[in-house]
Amino acid sequence: MRDALFARIEAKTAELVELTRDLIRIPTVNPPGDAYADCAQFIGERLRRRGFDVAYPRGEGTPGDSDRYPRTNVVARRAGGRPGPCVHFNGHIDVVEVGDGWTTPPFGGEVKDGKVFGRGACDMKGGIAASIIAVEAICEEFPEFAGVLEISGTVDEESGGYGGVAHLARQGFFTRPRVDHVIIPEPLNVDRVCLGHRGVWWAEIETYGRIAHGSMPFLGDSAIRHMAAVLEKFEREFYPYLATKRTTMPVAPDGARQSTMNINSIHGGLAEGFEGWPSAVVADSCRMVIDRRYLIEESYEEVRGEIVNLLEALRRERPGFRYDLRELWTVPPTMTDRNAAVVRAVAAEIERVLSRPAEFVISPGTYDQKHIVRIAGLKECIAYGPGILDLAHQPDEYVAIEDLVASAKVMAASALALMGSGQA
Repeated sequence: MRDALFARIEAKTAELVELTRDLIRIPTVNPPGDAYADCAQFIGERLRRRGFDVAYPRGEGTPGDSDRYPRTNVVARRAGGRPGPCVHFNGHIDVVEVGDGWTTPPFGGEVKDGKVFGRGACDMKGGIAASIIAVEAICEEFPEFAGVLEISGTVDEESGGYGGVAHLARQGFFTRPRVDHVIIPEPLNVDRVCLGHRGVWWAEIETYGRIAHGSMPFLGDSAIRHMAAVLEKFEREFYPYLATKRTTMPVAPDGARQSTMNINSIHGGLAEGFEGWPSAVVADSCRMVIDRRYLIEESYEEVRGEIVNLLEALRRERPGFRYDLRELWTVPPTMTDRNAAVVRAVAAEIERVLSRPAEFVISPGTYDQKHIVRIAGLKECIAYGPGILDLAHQPDEYVAIEDLVASAKVMAASALALMGSGQA
């Protein structure tokens, strides 16, 4: 069975490349959410012609949704000839903005040197194309397969996924018994099974002062200097402390196997006025946004408490220090068990297709698995797909054609095994 399936996928290589190019040519840039409906309908119509039942659930009322920029998702489902589990492939159709530095047309889908170039080629329209070819190959080669195949193209992963996977999860699309296993073809390298991701806690710290004339700062109290004290405490105490917190999670790259915190932005004082001239006043407010990534060994309460304790220590130590702490976003870490059926199936097929053992990794940042686990309660979920993670969001982003084909084989054979459709 596996040989026939793989031969069919290899015969569809040109079709896989063209499908990847077609998807790249639909500029689904987020924000604001361009061409979502066009891309969803393109995927849906293709699968409808191949016998799938297709729906277009819109994330109405979710962030960014409007009549101009509807959060249009697509879900296609096809049952086989016999009962069995459902394997769902979920890919996000949105891409980040183009940016500068491209030497190929960002939405051209140019093919050269065995690679397909374009924004989203790697993250993750190549993965969507590979999963579509995988399920089509199953339907063509084994039309009476056992189980159910499902594919979704969802929106807004690059901005949190609330109009996409989170919305669908709340509607029951990822809940058992409707779905049993989910594979998300994120670009985490073709020989890797991604089990989950670190946690994230975003917060804003605001320090306060007292406004005064800039020529007499001694009559005021600078909120920026108070924030500088926060920064100094981060540098002297907090960052060295985070470096001691290591995880057993197989996070890649290695630098992310510790707790980390990024300072996303700092805004302080009055805005510049006429022709960029500064305001001659002492800043009475300064705001900092922090991005704290944490480990499965840590709790949300611990992560938040560390920052609160640091700020409270400054309040005791530093005259006039006042602050507010506002939470912006939080997602707990998640890690699928290595003995889960979906993990074992995909890892086995990676080894068969690539002739080397699969590597198990954890993503340093979050992706849509967070919603499937947290909202739908489905733990049989991993990320696996073509593409090199380091190329995501970069100029001249690409996906290698040989990786597209290899990942399609892995996904197709894994789905057959998980559905109980015989040994591929």
